[in-house]
Amino acid sequence: MKYVILIYSNPASREIWDSFSGEQKTAGFAVYAALGEELAASGELIVSEALADSSLTTRIPAQEGQALTTDGPFAELKEQLAGFFLIECESAERATEIAKKVPEAPLGLVEVRPVLDLSGLEM
Repeated sequence: MKYVILIYSNPASREIWDSFSGEQKTAGFAVYAALGEELAASGELIVSEALADSSLTTRIPAQEGQALTTDGPFAELKEQLAGFFLIECESAERATEIAKKVPEAPLGLVEVRPVLDLSGLEM
Protein backbone atom coordinates (compact mmCIF):
# COMPACT_ATOMS: atom_id res chain seq x y z
CA MET A 1 0.00 0.00 0.00
CA LYS A 2 1.14 3.55 -0.67
CA TYR A 3 1.53 6.15 2.06
CA VAL A 4 2.59 9.76 2.07
CA ILE A 5 4.66 11.00 4.99
CA LEU A 6 3.97 14.72 5.28
CA ILE A 7 6.57 16.88 7.00
CA TYR A 8 5.52 20.24 8.38
CA SER A 9 7.34 23.23 9.80
CA ASN A 10 6.11 25.86 12.23
CA PRO A 11 7.62 28.98 13.81
CA ALA A 12 9.30 26.97 16.58
CA SER A 13 10.87 24.45 14.19
CA ARG A 14 11.98 27.23 11.83
CA GLU A 15 13.58 29.04 14.79
CA ILE A 16 15.47 25.86 15.71
CA TRP A 17 16.62 25.44 12.07
CA ASP A 18 17.65 29.09 11.77
CA SER A 19 19.78 28.75 14.93
CA PHE A 20 21.84 25.93 13.39
CA SER A 21 25.30 26.56 12.02
CA GLY A 22 26.04 25.70 8.40
CA GLU A 23 27.67 22.49 9.58
CA GLN A 24 24.60 21.53 11.61
CA LYS A 25 22.32 22.24 8.64
CA THR A 26 24.49 20.04 6.43
CA ALA A 27 24.24 17.27 9.02
CA GLY A 28 20.47 17.75 9.14
CA PHE A 29 20.17 17.37 5.38
CA ALA A 30 22.35 14.25 5.63
CA VAL A 31 19.71 12.63 7.87
CA TYR A 32 17.12 13.05 5.11
CA ALA A 33 19.55 11.77 2.47
CA ALA A 34 20.32 8.69 4.58
CA LEU A 35 16.62 7.98 5.10
CA GLY A 36 16.02 8.35 1.36
CA GLU A 37 18.90 5.97 0.60
CA GLU A 38 17.59 3.45 3.15
CA LEU A 39 14.11 3.54 1.63
CA ALA A 40 15.47 3.32 -1.93
CA ALA A 41 17.57 0.30 -0.97
CA SER A 42 14.54 -1.44 0.58
CA GLY A 43 12.42 -0.65 -2.49
CA GLU A 44 9.92 1.35 -0.42
CA LEU A 45 10.72 4.85 -1.71
CA ILE A 46 8.67 6.17 -4.61
CA VAL A 47 9.70 9.85 -4.35
CA SER A 48 10.79 12.37 -1.75
CA GLU A 49 10.95 16.13 -2.05
CA ALA A 50 11.61 19.14 0.12
CA LEU A 51 9.38 22.10 -0.69
CA ALA A 52 10.48 25.70 -1.13
CA ASP A 53 9.42 28.31 1.41
CA SER A 54 5.65 28.76 1.57
CA SER A 55 6.06 32.46 0.75
CA LEU A 56 6.85 31.33 -2.83
CA THR A 57 3.48 29.59 -3.17
CA THR A 58 1.07 30.53 -5.94
CA ARG A 59 -2.54 30.08 -4.92
CA ILE A 60 -5.29 29.38 -7.46
CA PRO A 61 -8.52 30.51 -5.76
CA ALA A 62 -11.88 30.72 -7.48
CA GLN A 63 -13.99 33.84 -7.69
CA GLU A 64 -17.35 33.74 -9.42
CA GLY A 65 -16.46 30.44 -11.05
CA GLN A 66 -13.14 31.68 -12.48
CA ALA A 67 -9.69 30.56 -11.39
CA LEU A 68 -7.46 33.42 -10.25
CA THR A 69 -3.79 33.54 -9.29
CA THR A 70 -2.51 35.07 -6.05
CA ASP A 71 0.72 34.87 -4.09
CA GLY A 72 1.17 33.09 -0.79
CA PRO A 73 0.07 29.85 0.80
CA PHE A 74 -3.53 28.68 0.68
CA ALA A 75 -4.25 29.42 4.31
CA GLU A 76 -2.70 31.59 6.97
CA LEU A 77 -1.43 28.80 9.19
CA LYS A 78 1.39 28.51 11.63
CA GLU A 79 2.25 25.08 10.24
CA GLN A 80 3.22 24.79 6.59
CA LEU A 81 3.98 21.73 4.48
CA ALA A 82 7.77 21.51 4.16
CA GLY A 83 8.28 18.22 2.33
CA PHE A 84 7.14 14.66 1.87
CA PHE A 85 8.09 11.06 1.26
CA LEU A 86 5.83 8.93 -0.94
CA ILE A 87 6.44 5.32 -0.01
CA GLU A 88 5.04 1.89 -0.71
CA CYS A 89 5.23 -0.59 2.14
CA GLU A 90 3.35 -3.53 3.60
CA SER A 91 1.43 -1.81 6.41
CA ALA A 92 0.47 1.37 8.22
CA GLU A 93 2.68 0.21 11.06
CA ARG A 94 5.71 0.12 8.75
CA ALA A 95 4.84 3.56 7.36
CA THR A 96 4.64 4.90 10.92
CA GLU A 97 7.97 3.27 11.77
CA ILE A 98 9.55 5.08 8.81
CA ALA A 99 7.88 8.39 9.72
CA LYS A 100 9.36 8.26 13.22
CA LYS A 101 12.82 8.54 11.61
CA VAL A 102 12.04 12.00 10.19
CA PRO A 103 13.79 14.67 12.30
CA GLU A 104 10.55 16.66 12.80
CA ALA A 105 8.75 13.66 14.29
CA PRO A 106 9.75 14.45 17.92
CA LEU A 107 8.25 17.92 17.39
CA GLY A 108 4.89 16.45 16.33
CA LEU A 109 5.27 17.78 12.77
CA VAL A 110 4.99 14.53 10.80
CA GLU A 111 1.83 12.91 9.48
CA VAL A 112 1.30 9.53 7.77
CA ARG A 113 -1.61 9.28 5.38
CA PRO A 114 -2.63 6.37 3.14
CA VAL A 115 -2.87 7.16 -0.56
CA LEU A 116 -6.34 6.54 -1.94
CA ASP A 117 -6.32 3.48 -4.20
CA LEU A 118 -8.17 4.33 -7.40
CA SER A 119 -6.88 1.34 -9.36
CA GLY A 120 -10.30 -0.34 -9.48
CA LEU A 121 -12.04 2.63 -11.04
CA GLU A 122 -12.66 2.91 -14.74
CA MET A 123 -11.23 6.10 -16.15
